[in-house]
Amino acid sequence: MSDISNNDEEEILEPKSQEEIEQQKISELSKRGYQLLKEKMIPEAEDCFNEILEIDNDNNYALVGLGDAARKKGKFKDAIIYYQKCLDLYELNNYALFGLADCYKALRKFNQAIKIWEQYLLHDSGNITVLTRVADAYRKVKDFKSSKEVYLRVLELEADNPYALIGLGHLHYDFKEFREALHYWERMVEVKNDSIDIRVLTSLGNCHRKLKSHENGLKYFIQALEIEPNNFYALFGLADCYRGLNRDQESLECWQKILKLDPYNKVILTRAGDSYRALEDFDHAEEYYQKALNIEFDAYAILGLALINKEKGNFVSAIESLQGLLKNDRKNHRLYTEIAECHMILGEKTKAIEILEEFQKLGIRNIYVTNLMARIKAVQ
Repeated sequence: MSDISNNDEEEILEPKSQEEIEQQKISELSKRGYQLLKEKMIPEAEDCFNEILEIDNDNNYALVGLGDAARKKGKFKDAIIYYQKCLDLYELNNYALFGLADCYKALRKFNQAIKIWEQYLLHDSGNITVLTRVADAYRKVKDFKSSKEVYLRVLELEADNPYALIGLGHLHYDFKEFREALHYWERMVEVKNDSIDIRVLTSLGNCHRKLKSHENGLKYFIQALEIEPNNFYALFGLADCYRGLNRDQESLECWQKILKLDPYNKVILTRAGDSYRALEDFDHAEEYYQKALNIEFDAYAILGLALINKEKGNFVSAIESLQGLLKNDRKNHRLYTEIAECHMILGEKTKAIEILEEFQKLGIRNIYVTNLMARIKAVQ
């Protein structure tokens, strides 16, 4: 004989209500949908979330899930519709707020993203992930003060937070405060040591390029190339540092490495031409400048060819080319000084003075133009 009472049997055998069955199914579909999202099985995840909406048209998990699915597919406007519908029903849903802000960020609507993230922070003020996103967005809209304040707040919450250190470096770099940028990126190197991101190394090298401290920049680009031997930015930076140190042969070798990977890069072709010209290999220089011009018009290639003509004594041809460049680049002081030097060599002192006066009428003060004018006027 069973020792279970009739009442117990009734409790065990009592069927679940329709509502309980639906809630259980929603829970199972929701868990499966989010797991499928993690596994990048987007269509299958969407099927789960849509099935939930057939049961509960206003289900917040399904709406956020469909928003996340659309966001992962890059359909940010569709994702916004789902997140916004969720927020209309559940005003404080953090997942919807987070997703909505990320969509606006992806659409480069940074001010709208900031508003959403600030709304999120009202309920979770110490969320470092959101704080770094807010700081990044402020940086994108050129709000230096607000961006720095938020990044520093992150560092107060978590010393040496990598996103804040990298962000502060970019912030100062964007505002041409290169020494300050170095401070934060160098700290990243200290913290990460051997696991440092190659992008931090190239950023450090670029700071030194901007500061003209090319010798210091070399080590960072070399270190970056030890990690990734064909990295374009590291090769470019290394070549440019060698160029700044007048180590033209080493610079040329770097340009050639890039051209093996990207033979029709117009910028690199002209840089290689410059290196050949600095090495006084004018035939190869002309060849590379012409390769660049065969791709499309390039002012630097025209300038390079003009300077070769000047070196070869073809001063009239050089002047014609330089005058042609002036039409679209009237504030480039170098064009004026090169033309003036050509006129002086041809014994045309008056024309040399006139071209430099033409530049000075623009209201731009330039030490090279001023000094050349003084030297020309001093010639008897």
